[in-house]
Amino acid sequence: MLTVFTLQNGKVEVSRAVDPAWLDPDSEITLWADVVEPTADDAVVLARDFGFHELAIEDALNDMHQPKVESYPGYLYLVLHGIDFEQSKHRFATHDIDFFLGPHFLVTVHDGRSRSIRRLAELCPKSDHILREGPAALMHRIVDTMVDNYRPEVNELEEWLDEVETDVFENRLEIREILALKRDVASLRRVTVPQRDAVGRLARREFAEIDQTVAYRFRDVHDHLNSLADEAMLFGDRLTGLVEAHMSATSNRLNEVMKVLTIITVLFAPLTVLTSLYGMNVTLPHLPGGEQAQFWWVLGLMATLSAGMYWFIRSRRWM
Repeated sequence: MLTVFTLQNGKVEVSRAVDPAWLDPDSEITLWADVVEPTADDAVVLARDFGFHELAIEDALNDMHQPKVESYPGYLYLVLHGIDFEQSKHRFATHDIDFFLGPHFLVTVHDGRSRSIRRLAELCPKSDHILREGPAALMHRIVDTMVDNYRPEVNELEEWLDEVETDVFENRLEIREILALKRDVASLRRVTVPQRDAVGRLARREFAEIDQTVAYRFRDVHDHLNSLADEAMLFGDRLTGLVEAHMSATSNRLNEVMKVLTIITVLFAPLTVLTSLYGMNVTLPHLPGGEQAQFWWVLGLMATLSAGMYWFIRSRRWM
C-alpha cells in the first residue's frame, strides 16, 4: 500500500498516488512516499516514477538484508533494521526498513511493523515542520526513533540477564536457558554492529544527500548505536562467565555426589568381602562360642571394620 505525503504551499497533503510533476528537479514540493507491504504494482511505481535501479528495488522488496548504504545517481539507498525482542522465542525479531533518499523526496519500504514510521505517519499530516525540514531530516527522525526503540528492548534483555545470573548462583537454572539468552545477545550484536557502521557513513558526510546539519544529528544516532554495540559485547562476556560458572557449579555438585558414593563404596567393600567369605559353601575356622555366637562375631567384625574405615577416611580429611 502506497501513502504519499507532500508539502505544498505550506500545507501537508495525503494521497495514494505519485504525480510525476512532484518529482521534477525544479519542483519545490517535498515528498514522502511510504510503501507498506510492497506489491508488484508498487515496484512499478518505484521504477517508473522514481527511476530507482532495478537491483535496489529488488532488495527493497525482499526481506532480511544486512544494514547497508549505497549511493546511486540522484539518490541514496539505505537499509536499516527495526527490532522487537521476543523473550518467549529467545530471539530479537528484526525487520528491514529500506530508504530511498533524494534531493526533495524520501521513499520508505517496509512490512508495516515499524513503530517509528507508523508514529511519524500519524504526526505528519498534523505537523508540517516534519516535511519542511527536508527529506534527509525526516529520514533522521525515523532512524533516531528506531534506535530509541532499541533501549527498552535492551533494558529488558539486561533485566533477564540479571535474573539468569541470580538463578545460576542459586543452582536454579539449566544450561539451555543460558544458551538461549546467549543467542539473543548474539542477535543483538548482529543487528547493532552493521547498523552502526551504516549510520557512521551518514554521520561522516560521505554523501551529497546528507548536509552538515543532518550529519551532526546522525552523529548522535551513531553514538547511541556505539553504546548498544558495546553493551552487546559486555552482555556476551557476562554470559560467557555465566556458562563457565554454571559448568563449574555442575562439576562441583557432581564431585560431591561422586565423593559420597565413593565413601559409601569404601565403607561397604570390606563388609562385602567378609560376608562373601562366610557365605561360601566351605568349612571356615569357628570363632569362640557356639553356633549362634558366630553371627554376633561376624556383626562385630563388620562394625569394627566400618568404624576403622570411617576413622581412616576422616583422618585423611577426605570428607
